[in-house]
Amino acid sequence: MSLEVKLHKPKHDDPWKFVFRKLRDADIVSKRKIQEVDDSFFEKFGSLLKQVSLKAAIEEATPLAPLKEIEENDGEKAEAELLEESRSLARDTDSGNETLLDTDSEPEDPEKIERLVETIDWNIDELYLEILYEILHNVGGCDVGCEAGQLAMLSYVQDAFKISNDKHKELLTQAEAKEPPELMLNVELVEAKDLVPKDPNGLSDPFVTIYLMSNSSHRYNTSVKSSTLNPVWEEYFSLPMRENLQEDSLCLEVWDFDPAETVKEKMTKMFEVKGVKGFRKLMKEIAITASYGKHDNELIGTANIPLKSIPASGMTMWFNLSKKSKLRRQGVVKVRLNFSSEKNSQVAAQEHRHLLRIMLLHELENSKVAPYWWCGNFSGPAEAILTQHVAQSGLSPTENALAQWSVYCSLTVDHPLSFALFNMLLEKITKPLQSGLIKEEDVKLFWDGAKKLLPTCFGQIRKLRKKTAGDNTVMKTLREVMKILYKLSMLDVPDSVDLFPSNVYGWLRSNDKGRLTIHEVLNQAAIQGASDWFVHILDNNECKDKEEESRLQHLIRVIQLVRSDLQRAIEYHDRVFIEVMNFPYSKALYGLYESKIASLVEPEVIEVCKSLKRLNYNEGSTTSVHLAGGLTGATGLGAPRVEDEPLAMGTTLFELYLALQRFLTLGQGLNETDWSSYAISKFHWWFFGGVAQWLDIAAYKALTRIEKAVDLDPLTVIDSTVKYSSSAVDTLQIFYQIKIFWTQLAWPDVEGSYTFVAKIIDDICRCCVFYSDRMSGRVDNAGRVSTVFEERFEVTSEWCVAINNIDYVRQSLEPFVEELGMDDIIQRLCECKSPVEAQRCKDTLQCVIANAIDTVKNKIVEILEIMVKKMMPSITRFLMEGAELLHQDCSSMDRVMRYLEANLDTLYQQLNNDNFSRTLDIVWEQLGEVLYELIQANLEKEKLATRIRLLRRRYFDKNKVSPNSNYLLFRHRKAKITRYIDPRRLTKSAAANLDAKRRPPSFFSNLHECLKIMIRSFRQDNKDIYSSETLKRVEYLLKLHGMETRELIHQYHLERWQEQQAINEPKMGILTVRAQFIEDNLKLEILNARNLVATDSNGLCDSYVRVGLLPEDSFANVMKPKTQTHNKNLFPLYDEMFLIPLSHEQRRVRDGLLHFAIKDKDMFSVTNAFVGEAYLSFGDVPDTVAPISSLQQQHLPLTRPSAIDGDAIKALESRQGDKQAREFLKKQRQKMPGKQFFSLS
Repeated sequence: MSLEVKLHKPKHDDPWKFVFRKLRDADIVSKRKIQEVDDSFFEKFGSLLKQVSLKAAIEEATPLAPLKEIEENDGEKAEAELLEESRSLARDTDSGNETLLDTDSEPEDPEKIERLVETIDWNIDELYLEILYEILHNVGGCDVGCEAGQLAMLSYVQDAFKISNDKHKELLTQAEAKEPPELMLNVELVEAKDLVPKDPNGLSDPFVTIYLMSNSSHRYNTSVKSSTLNPVWEEYFSLPMRENLQEDSLCLEVWDFDPAETVKEKMTKMFEVKGVKGFRKLMKEIAITASYGKHDNELIGTANIPLKSIPASGMTMWFNLSKKSKLRRQGVVKVRLNFSSEKNSQVAAQEHRHLLRIMLLHELENSKVAPYWWCGNFSGPAEAILTQHVAQSGLSPTENALAQWSVYCSLTVDHPLSFALFNMLLEKITKPLQSGLIKEEDVKLFWDGAKKLLPTCFGQIRKLRKKTAGDNTVMKTLREVMKILYKLSMLDVPDSVDLFPSNVYGWLRSNDKGRLTIHEVLNQAAIQGASDWFVHILDNNECKDKEEESRLQHLIRVIQLVRSDLQRAIEYHDRVFIEVMNFPYSKALYGLYESKIASLVEPEVIEVCKSLKRLNYNEGSTTSVHLAGGLTGATGLGAPRVEDEPLAMGTTLFELYLALQRFLTLGQGLNETDWSSYAISKFHWWFFGGVAQWLDIAAYKALTRIEKAVDLDPLTVIDSTVKYSSSAVDTLQIFYQIKIFWTQLAWPDVEGSYTFVAKIIDDICRCCVFYSDRMSGRVDNAGRVSTVFEERFEVTSEWCVAINNIDYVRQSLEPFVEELGMDDIIQRLCECKSPVEAQRCKDTLQCVIANAIDTVKNKIVEILEIMVKKMMPSITRFLMEGAELLHQDCSSMDRVMRYLEANLDTLYQQLNNDNFSRTLDIVWEQLGEVLYELIQANLEKEKLATRIRLLRRRYFDKNKVSPNSNYLLFRHRKAKITRYIDPRRLTKSAAANLDAKRRPPSFFSNLHECLKIMIRSFRQDNKDIYSSETLKRVEYLLKLHGMETRELIHQYHLERWQEQQAINEPKMGILTVRAQFIEDNLKLEILNARNLVATDSNGLCDSYVRVGLLPEDSFANVMKPKTQTHNKNLFPLYDEMFLIPLSHEQRRVRDGLLHFAIKDKDMFSVTNAFVGEAYLSFGDVPDTVAPISSLQQQHLPLTRPSAIDGDAIKALESRQGDKQAREFLKKQRQKMPGKQFFSLS
């Protein structure tokens, strides 16, 4: 009959892993009852805050649709109106493309355009006549895209200038009567490539000759470029043109220059010849020079360009060079061509600006193009008219671009034009401006245009939120605006120009350092736009309800809207600002928003936290709790009960905390190096009082919920995979919700983190201890079984579940602390403080955790001890019966084994491995204590009986007093002696056994046998399953008290021998001997003794040695050798040899000893004085036939009995009725003359 002990490995090492899965399987009604205790306090502050945080994180990670946040925020009417407005800004143009209207721009007004035409400072008739003249005398071919006939251009210009028919005919007649204009053909020879080599060295010395076919005698030559096939000339020529423009053409001839050289000079070029072909050319030149005395220039190739193919706006083109005798191309030449007149440049530019204005206003009036959409494309007739005017006025491309810049910048104020148009013009103007090629008056004209354009650019930035975020057109427009600002910022503004007048930029703050730069104004424009948007948010989201909850919700809504704007800026706009202007747009917005949010939120939060009521409750009690005043101590609510008070702090305050936390995280990403300078970076300190308040309330709520969970716990496992019940899961759920709250809080300050974490850990530890106390009290009365025959205790599943619950909660402490991030906090403390202080804080927290774990462990041990103690009466009773009737009736042992097996099997099945092992240890420990008390009680009874016998002998035998007269005296003495026994030394069970009968050795022997039977039953793989020192001690005492008297006497000698082995410095002398076994004979040589204790009055000793073999009953027939007496000597030299024959059985006696007793010979005394004794074990005597003189001497320290604390002597003392024991004790007393060695007092 044995119980096999198996080690169970826990299935779930992580106590958090299956919490919520178990909760889903637990009783729903029970959960609701538990949550009703605190109105789902932890669910609101744990899971709800986590859901809010996760939702916000998902929203931030999701790409934002244009103004999508407006629809997501409930009740945000202002945002909805903005969305509707942004949708209404789009409309269709004539081209079918969707455009966006800027709210600053106004639709075009025909009357306004007419007024603008009337205000032009120019004689319309003269300008109109000039344009008619240019149309009639059109120069050049038609440009691509502006092919228009003469009649079409005349009709268009009449409509543009709004000239009546009569007036038109009159002016047209005047134009026809005027002489044709004197025009010039401007030619720039840029370069040539891939020319055919004409010199022997494989190269050429090219130059170009140009002329008009109608005037071939008037030729123009370029310079000569020596030794090259890819010459670059970049030379300009102006050729006057005759009337037959359409039939004339320009001729280009590329020649190889051949200098006048003698034959001798040409011969020197022999070493420069390249190839066979070059050698032939050199020979040919030498022959011609020798024959004619010179060598003419050689034609490389020609090109013919009809003048009618040249557009009025000019052209730049590569032309192929050809030669009549050659089929392949002789090279290419790059030529830039355009027409010009000899008109005054200033007058021509002024005319062109006025013409541009009239044409553009007419175009805008007729096309109805949307704002910011027109990008410089005129209709065909308008383009042809403008091109002819540029050509016949002799305007350079730069002058034309400047005129367009001036006109477009002035008109974009009333009708916004495409920003791409201005970028294109800046590309043409920037280089001449930077090179100083533009006249001073033209520079002023340029910056006057820029002053008119810049307010529109900055207006786009300020009112960027009125555009649909992410729209391709909007993003393209923004990029063009940034390019304009960048190009303008790269130019030097004249000192006389004030780019940012205060009457236009009322929102601009002046700069003390001097004039504002475009970068500074850009920064202020972005900030001003954000400021206007923030005011707009506040105006359209006003908090009408003044309750704290509504105020906090209003702040959350404002932060969400601001974050949405920042998110749009980061996702859509920031890249454009940084790539073009290197301007951190989002960072600038954040700097404004965070200061405004801080000034808005901080006073509200501090006020709310101050108004929170402080929680006061007595330690260890959940019933005496009340709410005190706020942090300032003022309250008008008195001291209501916490149960009647609504949730002391809603989740809204911490939703606001999370909103600010996410907002700060956004700022940390935008400004990684300097985010700590933000006012909002310390926002967590605003909530310090609120967090502390919540933790106080959470501690009380946790204790209340734990108490309710224990009351509702049926103490049955929640499923077959685990060994704990619902209250343990409910308790861990509380811890988990607190952990969620702390994780979401993410308190950034390390000192505050340590303060809060220390409080959380302390509160959780208190909850664990509280839970263990309540769970212990829950099962205190479980397991009692009463029948008509007996009343006993049975281990029930409730006890096991309660123990497992407490242990499960205990195991959660250390993982919980790790998940709170304590190690990280300590590391940060070490960095900002000192390692010593950080270690001190760590030790403090670890001490709190260790104390809590030890307390809960002790509670588990206490419960196990209570449970085992309840089992002990039945186990003790069964053991006592088994010891009394071991060899007569075995049913008692069967009963105790069945009882133990049934209860331990229940523990084994339902406890985890650690607790089951702990239970077994406690069973053996308490069983050992019971048996030890039984042994001690037997000793006390024997001592009491011995004292009574001594008193009877003293008062009745010696004093000869009559028994009748001394009866009362005896009773008094007996009571007095009984009082000598200190009752504190005895347990209740031992004291109860004082009146029982004295147990014989057979009882203890049987009890020892019963104990060994139990131990064998709980043994596995020949290993002890208990580690109780008490039980080991008891087993030894049972064995000792179960011995016969002779065995006890020998056990006493063995103890004396063990004492001798432990002596390092002998104080009573040393005896030197040699001994050996020769077959069954013992050969003994007693050599000498040293430093004997003086026993005579002369300070000397008359010593001899008596040898005995132990145990005495085994060597009764063996002689006891004795040495000669050596008088008056403390260093006697005996030198005597003895041969003691032994039987075969005697030779192999277990634990045999040689006993050497040294005595002092006294001639006048009955007995000789005892000097000392020594022992030699049979195991230390070698079995050899070698001469004894060759053996090593053995130095035995002499000793005397000095105390009565030996177990064997106590067992002998308890046997006062045994003659052998009494005589042995008497002999031992004689070894200590002058002392009451075994006094019982």
